Amino acid sequence: MKLLLLVIKNQTVVLDSLYDAIAENADCDIRRLSSDEQSNLEKYFKRNIKTTEYDRIILFLRFKKEAQQIFFVKTIPNLVILEHDACQNYISGRYEGAFSKYYRQLPWVRVLVSGAVIARRLQEEGVDAVFVPKGYDQKILKNLNKPRDVELGFIGSLKSNAYSSRRAFLEQVAKKENIRIQRTAPGYEYLQALNRIRFFISADIGIDEYMIKNFEAMACGCVLFAFNQGEEENNALGFKDMENIVLYNSIEDFCFKLAILRKDSELADRIALNGQKLAEQRYSFSAIGQQIIQAIEPSLHQPLPFSPRKPFWLGLWARLFA
Repeated sequence: MKLLLLVIKNQTVVLDSLYDAIAENADCDIRRLSSDEQSNLEKYFKRNIKTTEYDRIILFLRFKKEAQQIFFVKTIPNLVILEHDACQNYISGRYEGAFSKYYRQLPWVRVLVSGAVIARRLQEEGVDAVFVPKGYDQKILKNLNKPRDVELGFIGSLKSNAYSSRRAFLEQVAKKENIRIQRTAPGYEYLQALNRIRFFISADIGIDEYMIKNFEAMACGCVLFAFNQGEEENNALGFKDMENIVLYNSIEDFCFKLAILRKDSELADRIALNGQKLAEQRYSFSAIGQQIIQAIEPSLHQPLPFSPRKPFWLGLWARLFA
């Protein structure tokens, strides 16, 4: 399969290992588009791409820029869209309903989304949606088997309005427990920080899927405490409460399970090890790259034939002289 992958140049989250994993499983041409190039896809394609050379063309670009060019996007053959932010479609805010509106205009396009529930809901709306989860960069992140001197920790952003529920929950925890909340540089600094944390607290509340930090924390040997996204999502990911992850539904539930694991270090160690094994087996970028190829290999739906709209005056003329 000859594949063209268009991605964001200078992206905040470094996903080069994911792109490499995709390329390892297909004849892949990777192009990194600047902000200006994403804003004018028609111009970029005209100057740089012969669409007939590719069996699949994958867009993994800024949703806002891409959706504004729907009329050109409709002309791209063998199109697949990879999207990690489609959860915002069902969250009150700027993009609520925007993904549905966009994808419904592209019923022949396969859309890869990172939430099982999100995929199912989009399928019910007529979208050819497939669930491919987020993962972690196995080339950078791993368990270093060092002593963990931070009992409770979180690494990440709390500033955005999209993370208001996350921020509120962690503030609740901070009132009861000594929790370390920090930001780090990606790569080595992030690896070292994760490997110091015994219990990593994830609070993806109201998002309906598990963010990338969950898989990263598991891979680094943390005991992952994660807000429960529901049975459907957990079953799709292989998450089992108090076996390879610790799921909570409230601050009281969190505190109750934390107390259990503080008293039973062997259980905590077992959960951490099982979580690490699950992440390594199923959620490394190497594994996710294979899943992406498997998801795009089946035949795509064919675009609807173009049917130009008749001018208003022509219809009126026909009725007058019928």
